[in-house]
Amino acid sequence: MIRINDITDKVLDYNIDADIDFIRRAYVYSAQVHQGQTRLSGEPYLMHPLEVAGILADMKFDEVSIAAALLHDVIEDTWASDEDLKEMFGEEVHIIVAGVTKLSVLTFGSSQEREAENIRKMILAMADDIRVILIKLADRLHNMRTLHFHKSDEKKRKIAQETLDIYTPIAARLGIYWIKSELENIAFKYTMPNEFRRIKSMVNTDKEDRMEYVEEVKNLILDKMEKSGLGCEVFGRHKQYYSIFQKMVSQDLEFREIYDLTAFRVILESIPQCYEALGLIHSMWKPIPNKFKDYIGVPKPNMYQSLHTTMIGPYGERIEIQIRTKEMDRVAKSGIAAHWTYKEGSKADEKLNNQFTWIQNLLDTHQDYKDPKEFLENVKIDLFPDDVYVFTPQGEIKNMPKGACPVDFAYTIHTEVGNQCIGAKVNGRLVSLNHELQTGDIVEIMTRKGSHPSKDWINFVITVKARSRIRQWIKSQDTERSLDLGREMLDKTFKKKRLNFSTAIKSGEIDRVIEELGYKNIDSLITAVGYGKVTPLQVLGKFTQKPSTPEDQDKLLSKLMNRVAEKKKRITEDGVMVKGLDDILIRFGKCCSPVPGDSIIGYITIGQGVTVHRIGCKSALKMNPDRSVDVEWADGITESYPVTIEVKAMDRVGLLADLSLSISKNNANILSANTEIKSTSVSFCFFKITVDGTDRLDRVLNDIKKIRSIQEVKRVT
Repeated sequence: MIRINDITDKVLDYNIDADIDFIRRAYVYSAQVHQGQTRLSGEPYLMHPLEVAGILADMKFDEVSIAAALLHDVIEDTWASDEDLKEMFGEEVHIIVAGVTKLSVLTFGSSQEREAENIRKMILAMADDIRVILIKLADRLHNMRTLHFHKSDEKKRKIAQETLDIYTPIAARLGIYWIKSELENIAFKYTMPNEFRRIKSMVNTDKEDRMEYVEEVKNLILDKMEKSGLGCEVFGRHKQYYSIFQKMVSQDLEFREIYDLTAFRVILESIPQCYEALGLIHSMWKPIPNKFKDYIGVPKPNMYQSLHTTMIGPYGERIEIQIRTKEMDRVAKSGIAAHWTYKEGSKADEKLNNQFTWIQNLLDTHQDYKDPKEFLENVKIDLFPDDVYVFTPQGEIKNMPKGACPVDFAYTIHTEVGNQCIGAKVNGRLVSLNHELQTGDIVEIMTRKGSHPSKDWINFVITVKARSRIRQWIKSQDTERSLDLGREMLDKTFKKKRLNFSTAIKSGEIDRVIEELGYKNIDSLITAVGYGKVTPLQVLGKFTQKPSTPEDQDKLLSKLMNRVAEKKKRITEDGVMVKGLDDILIRFGKCCSPVPGDSIIGYITIGQGVTVHRIGCKSALKMNPDRSVDVEWADGITESYPVTIEVKAMDRVGLLADLSLSISKNNANILSANTEIKSTSVSFCFFKITVDGTDRLDRVLNDIKKIRSIQEVKRVT
């Protein structure tokens, strides 16, 4: 249990001139306003701000940050006011605490809207004062450490998933890898408890042998360095459970196939010593080709610097070695906190701001996305980078996410360069526009005035800026075409009733129609008709509708009741309700095969009704967001829906029979089955089954996992 004296002692250790009285005043005030409050653990609530402040003290923050951490919940959870905080602790602390409070007080209609708005708020907070996010990360870390006190498993899972989706990528982007790792491992325990227990059990099986192995390799490295006159520190560690799981999934490996379960860090005094140590280590063991990365020469955007190499170490086992200076190690542990220095009345160093241009890029583009699904899709690209480093012909370095192409590069130069791009040269050679860039490439963009983006580009660009600018252009073109098409459709429909649509626009009645249909102006209504979101007959019906008498209202009510009954019947048949659209054809995307329980989104296709996709489906993400409509599963669904599952197992007699029995006993019907046996006696079985929702599908998958010799079972899209 941490105390205020522990925190002040830590602060004095790294800053003898720190204003400790300021921190103590914040502690006393926090204790007063939180008096009587307790956490789920039964502890006094004050323990939470103390733990958060302790985490920041471990990262050697200034007294303003420590005080703000002690006060970070007082506005939200106590009777303390903004004015009190500003008067007692100054404007700087007030701004930070208010920023943290804004991130917490969020209420939205859906979990996706909440997640999107959380990230929007964080982007704005990062751009204003990075300490807001750092306190929020420390706050989340302590909440995750005490997550087991929640009684609801579903609540634990939701909080853990939000942590993986939002907080761990931000911690990584800020270079605070120890927070990232701890958050990932705790979240992994609650989001995938079975996988967590399985990997933990396998790692612990030979734990003592591995500890001995780590000590042996450490001593070999130390001995080699000392003989060459290089004083250093060597640390060894095992990979985290979540890191092992990610590697197993991304590379389709079994646990026994992962050889580099141990990693070593060599800490030296200077950069020349780092390169000298690299040569010595390569002389000890054989390095693996293409497994060397020089982050000293080309640092990561979050300032991380180190040499990484993977080798065949003692006993033929792979080992990963990181080589860095003490200063680099400090940055690697604390990330942005290691350099973010504050002076009275001034902001952070401008050079540091330049190193975090990705924050500004997020700030520039976040306002372009009204749709939370599209916003999340794009912002996560910036939060999950795996950078490559390329050069302009003038030698200027640009860091791009892995998988970026020349079009992405063009848009990083300027929007007009991207829009007018007609070709590219990489290292002096003409390449296609979807060519994947590699670290060290020199990229030259060819442009032509008057050229425009191609719709096809959206299928291969991956940067937020490129996707945003291309979609803006596509949207403007689609809007123009839909406006023309909508006007043409309305003209024809009105003429059939001997009416003139142009005359109708000039009448006051059209304003009533626009309002009743929920649009801002006549152009947005006409465009919606062109898109297919509103039919011309709906517009005509509203336009010709007359004020009703009581008798008319009774007839209308009876007619509406009949339509509701018909609509309920249609909903039961389709299983999906479409907001704002009646009597429309429903199809399900074959690319993702949604079933009840999945989060879904609909896309209008002219002449083909609404196609329903799972949220996050890659095919759906490429579609024009303006054609999206809100859809949801109806209550009381009795229909079953097709879904494909893949089972990986060691082949044996009776395997297929056991699988079929496990599926059938869960009341899931098998539509088709296909089995393929690899040369290694590993069997891959694909079953197309029908289920009435994700709950039944989960039961099927969990029961299959219990069958002997099963290695993996998953849903396939």
